[in-house]
Amino acid sequence: VGAADYTEEPATKVKFQTSLSLPGCSSSLSLLGTGYREKVFAIIGVKVYAAGLYVNQSILSKLDAWKGWLASQIQDDLSLFKSIFEVPLEKSLQIVLVRDVDGKTFWDALDEAISPRIKAPTPVDQSALSTFRSIFQGRPLNKGTFIFLTWPDPSKMLVAVSSDGMPASTDATIESANVASALFDVFFGDAPVSPSLKTSVANGLASILK
Repeated sequence: VGAADYTEEPATKVKFQTSLSLPGCSSSLSLLGTGYREKVFAIIGVKVYAAGLYVNQSILSKLDAWKGWLASQIQDDLSLFKSIFEVPLEKSLQIVLVRDVDGKTFWDALDEAISPRIKAPTPVDQSALSTFRSIFQGRPLNKGTFIFLTWPDPSKMLVAVSSDGMPASTDATIESANVASALFDVFFGDAPVSPSLKTSVANGLASILK
């Protein structure tokens, strides 16, 4: 594979394929941007993972309203990210761990971000969160592990975890529109857990929507 087929996330040096074919997706997805997640322990910032957002190319044709916008304008416009999420075409977030993390710790951090975004969880939401939690509980997530969170449509999310390269199958299907949208908001809402990822995606969109 030539170097042109990868984009390197600058802070972590993790390489992301520029296009991917994933389990559960009807066509290959294209990389829009990359970033990293940092946690602060005792005032020291520690990078936990790199992340890249992939989308079905057809989504981009639905974004004509933002043609000619600057990256800074795109980044601040929540309605654009909401539009990307609501198009019933695949989007996927690839997370690549850059340090060893205990599965429970990873889930707790994710749950801490998701739960406040679901104001009154229904039994469907609670069941979805329980399924989601079970994927990570008691599972060591070693450096280099891939986690894919894929939204085939706004009401559903596929989760795949692989410690040796690209996953061959999906570990779980999360069937809850609230959980699916809360998770997208964790990364692309107004208080993203990885500001660098959202900025990079906004830059990617600005260059495509010229």
